[in-house]
Amino acid sequence: MRLRSLSVVLAILLAGQAHAQQQAEPAPPEGQPAQDIAAVDDPDGGESVSKQVPLAEIRRFVSVYNAIREAYVEPVADEKLMHSALRGLLLDLDPHSVYFDKDAARDFNQDSTGAYDGVGLELQQQPGPVLKIIAPLEGGPGDRAGLKSGDIITAINGKPISDADGSTPLRGEAGSSVKVTIYREGKDKPFDVTLVRERIRLQSVRQRMLEPGYGYVRVSSFQSGTAEDFSKAVNALKSQSGGKLKGLLIDLRSNPGGLLTGAVQMADDLLDSGVIVSTRGRLKGGDTSFSATRGDMMSGGPVVVLVDAGSASASEVLAGALRDHKRARIVGSRTFGKGSVQTLLPLDNGDAVKLTTARYYTPSGRSIQGVGIAPDVILHPEDASADDIARINEAALPGHLRGEEEGEAMAGENAGAVLPGDAPMRSALAELKRMAGEVPPLPAGKVPPITVEPAVPTTPLK
Repeated sequence: MRLRSLSVVLAILLAGQAHAQQQAEPAPPEGQPAQDIAAVDDPDGGESVSKQVPLAEIRRFVSVYNAIREAYVEPVADEKLMHSALRGLLLDLDPHSVYFDKDAARDFNQDSTGAYDGVGLELQQQPGPVLKIIAPLEGGPGDRAGLKSGDIITAINGKPISDADGSTPLRGEAGSSVKVTIYREGKDKPFDVTLVRERIRLQSVRQRMLEPGYGYVRVSSFQSGTAEDFSKAVNALKSQSGGKLKGLLIDLRSNPGGLLTGAVQMADDLLDSGVIVSTRGRLKGGDTSFSATRGDMMSGGPVVVLVDAGSASASEVLAGALRDHKRARIVGSRTFGKGSVQTLLPLDNGDAVKLTTARYYTPSGRSIQGVGIAPDVILHPEDASADDIARINEAALPGHLRGEEEGEAMAGENAGAVLPGDAPMRSALAELKRMAGEVPPLPAGKVPPITVEPAVPTTPLK
């Protein structure tokens, strides 16, 4: 797989730009326009994006930087100023491009390995600044306290969220407590919730038998060992069922994503051939394509994937691959719509840059950025009116990367909903049994109990 090669290309590009700045020419005489300085000598320049360092803009930045150092009402350390400037470079790109200081970079890497001390919330920093809960991690302190996808954290321990610290104050020693102030849509005023930090050991895969022959696998996030755990879970269910399953239900509700390779490997476990996902960016050599190899763990048996508005990124890669290859039926609510790829670029001081470098595309060639995946069977939350449903998706995020198929209504009524509880699972099982031929097909015009309509994508597939 070529994910590592993309990081190398980006690192070389950044190094090339830094070198070019060191070799900058003297300023032009007054009255003459400043010349852009080429960052990379490219014999194929006609075929590539212009790589120029805007010298005049850099001079302007240095002027502002020096003015702050010399005239701001209180002294500001150079390191703090530079960190603020670097964060500013990424701030207006998109919500997923972030500058991490050393501690935040370490926390980010810990998340992918599946163990850290904290409150178990997948968060996204937004203007305000505030922290939006994308999904509480199953079984964690936030989940047990009743925090929900779409909740907004406006303060931590009574202090407003800072651009510099973000969610860092939520991390801390296991056993210590932290108070968060929550704004929830539909509530008259914010409310406080006290959480006790603990060692979050993310068991991202759980399995059980729903009924004889019908297996259930819950995948709560994609970490370094998720694909291997999924394979073990399916094999364990098959053993319980005498060597073969009648059907498999994969639950990706409120799964915020994680490592792309985990989703690719899981899709490979259920496909015999074909493209799983492809990525396209601006850098030469940055485009990738991942294809399945022979070996379907279910031997063609029925598969249903259960999703909701909290299913994002790698979850959408898996659901999109299985649906495009007609390998699974998708049941639930429209997914989040994060169709962009981030690359982590470590820096020499321990800091890191998480940069959006590409869009990913399902096997049909469709980008889901800002649109998400519309299920084959749509479910609504139990006992909730249309006004009570909290709808969340990528298109509603300020400054998000606009999707190729995104319409103006995507952030509103067409956005998905979070589907908690067992009712969606029962409906997904009923669909699985229909696929297996054990439940008669629904008569024309009929839908499952909490299904409201068959899904129709708002935009045609490419």
